[in-house]
Amino acid sequence: MNTLKPILLIEDSSKDVELTLAALEDCHVANQVIVLRDGNEAMQYLRKHAGIGGDCFPAVILLDIKMPKLSGIEVLRAIKAEPQLKDLPVVMLTSSCESSDIAQCYQLGANAYVVKPVECAQFFEAVKDVGRFWAVVNQLPERKKIEEDSRAASASGRG
Repeated sequence: MNTLKPILLIEDSSKDVELTLAALEDCHVANQVIVLRDGNEAMQYLRKHAGIGGDCFPAVILLDIKMPKLSGIEVLRAIKAEPQLKDLPVVMLTSSCESSDIAQCYQLGANAYVVKPVECAQFFEAVKDVGRFWAVVNQLPERKKIEEDSRAASASGRG
């Protein structure tokens, strides 16, 4: 049984998906990478697979801002508003270097904000650094504890 948690890549650009997957493979991140192409698809997946009782709680979500249907900011807002999803680590991986986007993402609970470098080699290195940290170095709380806390909050009317 594979105990590695998947990495969720929410990105609509085929080129950026290809580069991200290659960079993660190059730095030997063994986690499965699940690619979702828009915000609606991402929220459907998360509600189905990563909610309470879900078996695919990701190690990290790599989330682009500019996407069809629901933007990355809308997805981030929805994730952080749902008790069973709010503890998911979310790294904004985007081309936007607008200070308003950066501020808004951190206010909504993003765990990190990485601007995609324009130069291919720099993009590759940035993704490798993100992948190594979030999939290998970072330690997530036990899923059972998160579920218990969420149920307790719901039962007390706080969730």
